[in-house]
Amino acid sequence: MQYRTTKLIGKKLITLIMTLFLVSVAAFLAFQIIPGDVVNAILGTEATPEREAQLREELGLNDPPVVRYLHWIGGVLKGDLGRSYRYSKSMNEMMPVAELIGDKLPVTLWLAALAVLIIIVVSIPLGVLWAQGKSRVLDAFLNVLTQTVMAIPSFFLGILVTYLFGMVLHWFQPGGYVSYQTDFWGFLGYLVFPAISVAIPKIAMTARFLRNSMLTEKSADYVRTAKSKGCTDRQVMYGHVLRNAMMPVVTFLGMIIAEIVAGSIVVEQVFGLPGVGRLLISSISNRDFPVVEILILYITAVVIIVYFLVDLLYRVIDPRIREM
Repeated sequence: MQYRTTKLIGKKLITLIMTLFLVSVAAFLAFQIIPGDVVNAILGTEATPEREAQLREELGLNDPPVVRYLHWIGGVLKGDLGRSYRYSKSMNEMMPVAELIGDKLPVTLWLAALAVLIIIVVSIPLGVLWAQGKSRVLDAFLNVLTQTVMAIPSFFLGILVTYLFGMVLHWFQPGGYVSYQTDFWGFLGYLVFPAISVAIPKIAMTARFLRNSMLTEKSADYVRTAKSKGCTDRQVMYGHVLRNAMMPVVTFLGMIIAEIVAGSIVVEQVFGLPGVGRLLISSISNRDFPVVEILILYITAVVIIVYFLVDLLYRVIDPRIREM
């Protein structure tokens, strides 16, 4: 058992390293062939040829692409993520990418943590109750409600949450973002409503997915066998059906968590949150390639790590997988 687990971890780590390497090559090369000149984007069209040549030399843009890639990836492996083209600490000093992302990342991670907590706490009990429900009226109502919520665009849902909780109920001040460095609890309080905006459509998806999975499991042969052995409906539902129904739901939740942790771009824009998603959009617009390249690696790593944890969770939920 321990050998199999160690072997699984080893394979996943190799996959993580190889995937990050391939993505880093693809991201770096993609930004070499995109039309446009980074130097012109930084200095503007009024810069002198001498200043352009100087900046091109400073940024290493005169080197061959292979040399630039090796220099960049070597720095990343040493913890040097490079320097931003657009953000600066002073007139003559570009801001390190690590410092820039390090300032934005806690916002996205705390938003993701709150959203995932809301999703799990609400969607799983809702899905279980929905699967147990015998009222056709309630089933039809939940079916229409979840379908409607899933169809609402994220930006419009964010606007609705802002209007209802901010402008009507006055539970928070729209646009009144509080930095976690200034007031941590005020920061978390402001994040609750963006987290609700992120969570609402995911709650509908997860509850619907769990309900359908449980209905499928309820018709399985092992359910009749458990009942014939004297198990109560509650024991069958929570001891057998729910556990087996959670297998595909765990995968689905893994996809949702990876998506949220990677950055909720639309919600961050609507609520004015200085998170990773908003930084990615602004960096792409400003051709800040060092920041974009690192964020691409970050998103890739998040997806792979989340799916790795999902694989490990499978082995906890389903004992049969431990023997494979």
